Amino acid sequence: MGSTEYFDQVSHKWDVMRKGFFTEEVREKALSRAGVQKGETAADIGAGTGFITEGLIQRGLQVIAVDQSEAMLNEMKNKFADKKGIDFRVGEAEVLPISDESVDYAFANMYLHHVESPSKAIQEMVRIVKRGGKIVITDMDEHPFAFLREEHHDRWMGFKREDIRQWFSEAGLSNVVVEDLEERCCAESNRSNVSANINLFLAIGEK
Repeated sequence: MGSTEYFDQVSHKWDVMRKGFFTEEVREKALSRAGVQKGETAADIGAGTGFITEGLIQRGLQVIAVDQSEAMLNEMKNKFADKKGIDFRVGEAEVLPISDESVDYAFANMYLHHVESPSKAIQEMVRIVKRGGKIVITDMDEHPFAFLREEHHDRWMGFKREDIRQWFSEAGLSNVVVEDLEERCCAESNRSNVSANINLFLAIGEK
């Protein structure tokens, strides 16, 4: 089973699952660090059921929500049926369905560890952001918990922060900062007594 099939299967219960993994503080810190402004446009890459999008529309931004799982996007559409300003698009990490330099921000929360090529995914995010726009990624530090790969279909067991910093720089971003988010991702294996408690980082760069 690939990650798309996995997320298709869990889409109807993802909001409940997510609350067990990490808190709303992850979103609040990411949006605050980016300094988002009402009336601007943001892309939520790997949007899932709208964790980041919810915070963006509450702040008055227009959002392009992209996910590889149509089932996830359908859940999101139902949840935000009474909200305006969200454009839902099915798309892949390395070929985002968004025009060049068309958004002010690109966010990716707990998304990068599911993509095949993180560096290419970052380059795609840079492509869609306007000059002066910002890329904001929140994800897990490198960790030893193999059950997340087996049960949650993670492709990467977190990341070294220096690798993230290098990928941002190689993509042409300036003012790159990779810092401790001071939040944790927690998960328990369904097949053993193993549990994970992993530190999260925030990476931000300007085009």
